Amino acid sequence: MAPVRCLLPLLPALALALGPAAGEPRRPLALGEAEELAEELWEAGGLPGDLPELEPECRRLLAAFAEGSAALTGCLGRRARPVRLCQDCHRHYRRLLAQYGSIARAVGNSSESHNCAKSILTSDRLQIVVTLSEFFNETWEAANCANCLKNSSEGLSNSTVEFLDLFNKSLTCFEHNLQGQTIYLSPNNYTEVCKNCNETYKMLNDLYNNLQRMNRQGGESGHAAHLCIDVEDAMNITRKLWSRTFNCSVPCSDTVPVIAVSSFILFLPIVFYLSSFLHSKQKKRILILPKRIQSNASLVNIQEKYS
Repeated sequence: MAPVRCLLPLLPALALALGPAAGEPRRPLALGEAEELAEELWEAGGLPGDLPELEPECRRLLAAFAEGSAALTGCLGRRARPVRLCQDCHRHYRRLLAQYGSIARAVGNSSESHNCAKSILTSDRLQIVVTLSEFFNETWEAANCANCLKNSSEGLSNSTVEFLDLFNKSLTCFEHNLQGQTIYLSPNNYTEVCKNCNETYKMLNDLYNNLQRMNRQGGESGHAAHLCIDVEDAMNITRKLWSRTFNCSVPCSDTVPVIAVSSFILFLPIVFYLSSFLHSKQKKRILILPKRIQSNASLVNIQEKYS
C-alpha cells in the first residue's frame, strides 16, 4: 500500500498529462512534461528498480563528456579555414579522450544498478556517446594530427614549431613587400616579393621536404603517414601564393643532372642508328673483298692460260 499511497498526490497530474477531459481532443505529451513525470514517479518510488536510470556519478560523467564534445566541435569548426585543427584543438581532444575513458571505467554506486559504461555506452541502439567518440577519433586520424605532436600528445613537436615559425615569417615577408611596392608598381608585378622573400621561402620549402623525408621513416611522432593537415595546408597556401599569385620561381638544384640525363636519353637513338649504319657498312666491305680477290685470281689464270 505504501507505493499506492505515494502515488495518490500525483493522480491529478497523471490525469491531465495522460488522459484528456471529457469532450476534449487528446493532447500529446510534451517531452519536457514526460521527463518531469518520469522524475516524479522515480522519486515517489512508482517505477520499477530495474530501469536503466543513471546514477548521480554517471550523470556527472555524461555531462562532462557532453561539454567536452561541444568544446571540441566548436574548436574544429572555428579552425577549419585556414586549417589549425591540430595546433589549436589537441588539448580539447586529449581532454575528451580522458572523459570517455572515465565513462568506460566507471561503475555506479549501487551494486544493483547498471554500471556507467553499460548504461551510457551500450544501453540503446543509437549509442550516441560511442558514435560521437568514433567521429572525433576518425577526424583526428584523418587529419594526421599525431604527426604534428610529441609522442605524449602534450604539445607540438619541435619540427612543427620550427615550420610554423618559418611559415609566419614568410607571410610577414609577403605582406611587408607588398605594402612597399603597390604604390609604385602594377598589381601584377611582384618582383620585390620574389627577390626579398626568396631566401625565406626556400628555407620553408626545404624544411617541408625534410619533414616529408623524416615522416616516411617515422619522424618525431613515430607515425609514418602524411604530414598533419596543419602543415600540409600551410605549405599549400604558401606555394600557391608564391607560384600563382606572385609568379615567382626558385631555381632547382637538380636542374643540371636532369638536363644531362635527358640529353643522354635523347641522343641514344642517334648513337644507336649511327653505330648500326657504320657496322653494316664495314660488314659489307668484308663480304665484298673476297669477291674482288677471287676475280683477280681468275683473271691471272686466264692470262696464263692464253699465254
